[in-house]
Amino acid sequence: MENLWLQKIAENPGHSKWYIERFRAMAAKGDDLAGEARLIDAMVPRGARILDAGCGTGRVGAHLAAAGHDVTGVDLDPQLIAAAHEDHPGPRWLVGDLAELDLPERFDVIVSAGNVMTFVAPSTRVTILRRLRAHLADGGRLVIGFGAGRGYDFADFRTDAASAGLAPALQLGTWDLRPFTEDSDFLVAVLTCS
Repeated sequence: MENLWLQKIAENPGHSKWYIERFRAMAAKGDDLAGEARLIDAMVPRGARILDAGCGTGRVGAHLAAAGHDVTGVDLDPQLIAAAHEDHPGPRWLVGDLAELDLPERFDVIVSAGNVMTFVAPSTRVTILRRLRAHLADGGRLVIGFGAGRGYDFADFRTDAASAGLAPALQLGTWDLRPFTEDSDFLVAVLTCS
């Protein structure tokens, strides 16, 4: 099976534009789009090096940059990266495939919000987790959040993370620090190198 984001674009060439406008409209209404960024910001000191993996339009990375962090965002979709450049100048926004990620820097935190891991091709999940692990600085943490019912079982994710050399440090049921339970319909996993 291929990357689900690319599949959506193939089925509907206007999908990326719709996604961009959706988040611009939410921002214009004053919706809270910074929940994930607040959690990441609380994990690191000012000036931390942060990778927004699957950054989309840049909403998470932009909030982190505004809080004083050195942010790089990477996304497969050039339209989303163009919107990130337009809407959030400052951070470094790059078009790239997470399965082929090869940046010179190492990061204190890597965040992958917005169900990114459920959009990637299932055959690339472990590869992506390995590439993200390889980009962690000593003592760095990888934070991944995604919802249930999206084709990636939480237990399978944990198995894939272990295969990639990652160990769970914390599991939450939401970005606002509610505990994860077996009934949770969302997982925020904080992982470290094992």
